[in-house]
Order: sequence, then C-alpha cells, then structure tokens
Amino acid sequence: MKKTIAALLVSFGVLSLSTNLIAAPKTVTCQIDEQGKTTFKGKCSFNASEGGSFYLTNLNKNKPLFRNIMDVSVYIIEPGVAEVSGSLKGANNSRWGQAIRSTKQKACWVGSDFKVCAW
Repeated sequence: MKKTIAALLVSFGVLSLSTNLIAAPKTVTCQIDEQGKTTFKGKCSFNASEGGSFYLTNLNKNKPLFRNIMDVSVYIIEPGVAEVSGSLKGANNSRWGQAIRSTKQKACWVGSDFKVCAW
C-alpha cells in the first residue's frame, strides 16, 4: 500500500512538473498587422495554452504589448481556425474576429483586417 501511494505521488509530481514545463512562456518575435500595416514587430512573450491556443504579451507584463493592448489571444476553435481578441489596459476585451492559419506563414493567423504572427 505504501509503495502504491508513493508511486501515485511520484506520478502526480511528474505530471505537475511536465505541465509547468509546457506552460512556461517563451520569448519569440511577434508581428501584429492592422489594416495591412505593421503596428508592432519585436520580441514578446509567447504563452501556450491547450490545443495550440496562445496569447502574446510584452516581456514586461506590466506594460502593454503595443498601444493600450496588454495581450493578444489566439484561441483555436477548430484546426486552422481561431478566434482572436485583445485585452485592453483596464481589463476590457476587444474581439478582433475569426482568423485562419496562413498556408504560407504557419506562424501567422490572418483575419479580415489583421494578422498575428509569432515565431
């Protein structure tokens, strides 16, 4: 019985550790285009979520990613399709709309008047 409990505790510890490793933010190059113009291109923090979803933030989490937008979220709703939104300073959300994964640039998601890239 003690061995079983110890094995379970070790398993949970390993699962917990592996989950934390997957969720660790990475520094990447981000590009945000609005209405065909690049409004931000530079280093940012890439925060992975389940199912390929992610959000981008400034490397300094206390500062906006760009303008008054604290983060940009890309939430996968089905393979190759995502819902994109931005969190404004002050905790309001701004829905940008649906985006399709680019076939030419796999690191980019393209909406009707925006593009979000992270590589």
